[in-house]
Amino acid sequence: MINIGILGCGRIGQVHGATLRGMTNARAAAVADAMPAAAEALAASTGAKVMDADAMINDPGIDAVIIGTPTTTHYDLIHAAAAAGKAIFCEKPIDLSVQRIQDCLAVVEKAGVPFMTAFNRRFDPNFAHLQRQIADQVIGNVELVTILSRDPAPPPIGYIKTSGGIFRDMMIHDLDMARFLLGEEPVELTAAGSCLVDPEIGQAGDFDTAVVTLKTASGKLCQISNSRRATYGYDQRIEVHGSTGMLRADNMLENTVEVSNADGIRKAATQPFFLERYAAAYSAEMAHFVAALEAGHDVTPTGQDGLKAQILADAADAAARDGLTKSL
Repeated sequence: MINIGILGCGRIGQVHGATLRGMTNARAAAVADAMPAAAEALAASTGAKVMDADAMINDPGIDAVIIGTPTTTHYDLIHAAAAAGKAIFCEKPIDLSVQRIQDCLAVVEKAGVPFMTAFNRRFDPNFAHLQRQIADQVIGNVELVTILSRDPAPPPIGYIKTSGGIFRDMMIHDLDMARFLLGEEPVELTAAGSCLVDPEIGQAGDFDTAVVTLKTASGKLCQISNSRRATYGYDQRIEVHGSTGMLRADNMLENTVEVSNADGIRKAATQPFFLERYAAAYSAEMAHFVAALEAGHDVTPTGQDGLKAQILADAADAAARDGLTKSL
């Protein structure tokens, strides 16, 4: 049994707590949060004990920690957990600074502890199957990847101001997915951003609508489209065009019932947001983390995956602001 401590009992901590509650080879042994009520609530639902973060990290009975706290706290928690010899499961981004991420990874490497960056979308059953089809050459050689990711509505302005911006907060998932599907590292990046949804987002120094184009050394291309608003729901689609065909992963709908009548053909709405859309992915990524710890295998995505996605996000933000193509 793998004993896991959950650092951060907000929305994502609750997701991981629920997943662990259904596992037979791992459990939430302890929880910690700056808000006592949040910790008590998650402890009550998982059977975990409430602990101070430092006490949890240094408890010899805890095998691994999930870091689901605000990004600004990750650096210190990673350093402490690595020093204590704990396996680490860290939500993205590892940090908003590339240099600080590199510092974290150096500490992790020196400690020799497993470190997983939680890019959950790699574990979505549809996207994972699509990637396997690419690897099996079902569509020949990949030529063009198109990733569309649009939220139903923007987050609060308070969140926008501390998130690092749309490229580091939202598109970072898609930048990791681009690397996952292209199978090659991008060497060139162009980007553009606008504020079309809420002028307050622009006043906060961010964009709410953004596009990025990536190019690999062999010439493969990837287009990414992001928006903080989609009036029709949570939009998550991928298309991969290859030399002998095309793969496509469509939106997940609330149900598969289709109504046809004199007014036309109508389908159900998309699943409302990421918690519902990626429920299976959250479960699968935690199962992978636990299974890797049990077997002594490497975890993936790695800290290097988190670093490379952050480098791409930084380049995208810079390119959107200065209008210049970035060499990577």
